[in-house]
Amino acid sequence: MTSTPRRFVHGPPRIAPSSWSIAALAMALALAAAPAWSSREAAPYAARAGLEEARIGATAWAPDAFLAYVENDEALDPSGAADRWGYLFYSPRLDRARAYSIRDGRIVVAENLDIKLEPPPLATEWIDSGAALVAADNGVAREFREKEGGRLSTMLLMRGAFDDRQPDETTWMLVYTAPNAPSLFVVVDAVGGKVRRTWRG
Repeated sequence: MTSTPRRFVHGPPRIAPSSWSIAALAMALALAAAPAWSSREAAPYAARAGLEEARIGATAWAPDAFLAYVENDEALDPSGAADRWGYLFYSPRLDRARAYSIRDGRIVVAENLDIKLEPPPLATEWIDSGAALVAADNGVAREFREKEGGRLSTMLLMRGAFDDRQPDETTWMLVYTAPNAPSLFVVVDAVGGKVRRTWRG
């Protein structure tokens, strides 16, 4: 995006980058070419609110396409909402991935990824970004915000990338950043709503 620089650019420490995690970065870079927006503000929304519009576009592109990845495409507010979210779909039949960015209830970017990948589908049921933030933003995360002046910069939803103990689990990754401290990473089970792990890096 031109309005907000991409923030999550490397896989978590101590986890070897997989082709899928690299592809997630490719999605972010693909959407970075989006046009600049006017000063008119959009209404922030939670991640699930833009899913149906993205799914309609993906189904028109490829009827077998499934959702594989979600990430905020503009800054997050304190409730875990953003003006814009990105959704990545994969079609096994076409062996292609396509990213959609949703703002104000409409598709503003639709971009094929020029990278080969076979991402797993996300779980059918997953907690929304607001619920994931509530689960993550206590204990370590709250202390990080209060002591380090940290803020939530990125939320992304994937399956099988951030917890090698639960490789098939769909998880939210929340990234908190601070001016003078290493970032804080929090992984939340996107089905059960439990914090799985945290680390600094």
